[in-house]
Amino acid sequence: MADLPFGIDFGGTGIKGAPVDLDQGEFAAERERIRTPSPSTPEAVAEVFVDLLSRFPDSRGPVGVTVPAVVRHGVVKSAANIDPAWVGTDADQLFTEATGRDVHVVNDADAAGLAEARYGAAKGRSGLVIVTTLGTGIGSAFIHNGVLVPNSELGHLEIDGHDAESRAANSARERDELSFKHWAKRLVKYYNTLEMLFSPDLFVVGGGISKQADEFLPMVAEKLETEIVPAQLLNKAGVVGAALCAVEELAE
Repeated sequence: MADLPFGIDFGGTGIKGAPVDLDQGEFAAERERIRTPSPSTPEAVAEVFVDLLSRFPDSRGPVGVTVPAVVRHGVVKSAANIDPAWVGTDADQLFTEATGRDVHVVNDADAAGLAEARYGAAKGRSGLVIVTTLGTGIGSAFIHNGVLVPNSELGHLEIDGHDAESRAANSARERDELSFKHWAKRLVKYYNTLEMLFSPDLFVVGGGISKQADEFLPMVAEKLETEIVPAQLLNKAGVVGAALCAVEELAE
């Protein structure tokens, strides 16, 4: 386990991490979870990362970290659903110095999308795969012939005068107390727009709600031309994808 990459998934309520066996796309040890601090400033989160890594004393490999934001060359560029103090933070540098490890930061949906392309629902698929995560917002990942095109941010497309995620995210379903049938109508509008703009070969739907895909996805699928399937890695995708991104960053 010593040289295996370590993945950390930084979420709104919890920070999860584990060393990852990239041959299998599986955790190499039982995952640990620590509650996300409040406020979740970069410095406070860095302290949690130090604590988390200390629970795996045999781990010495590179560390990948997901952040729910646009990330360019290790610098956080947006903060739609996180503390505004993140904007402009060189997260790669901050976390590398705090932990004493080689740390690489990636957008959370990009990490999940890459994991699904290598080990999950999009494995072996060519062409353009669009992975969407339906949660507090809508995260997205573009995978073209297995290669990640980062920071697509398709949850912020404007549809009918609204930010798409404000109408179609799972949080919108909960806020508006929608049945799955009514929510599916909003999702059809969203995925029809993505079809029109990008002509993808496959949609993969992730996020925690994907565990209930049978409740809504068939109603969406019948209205689309593009195949749409639920994600397979579920709550492992962020950690596995983060570890994968750390190794691929080092290989560049």
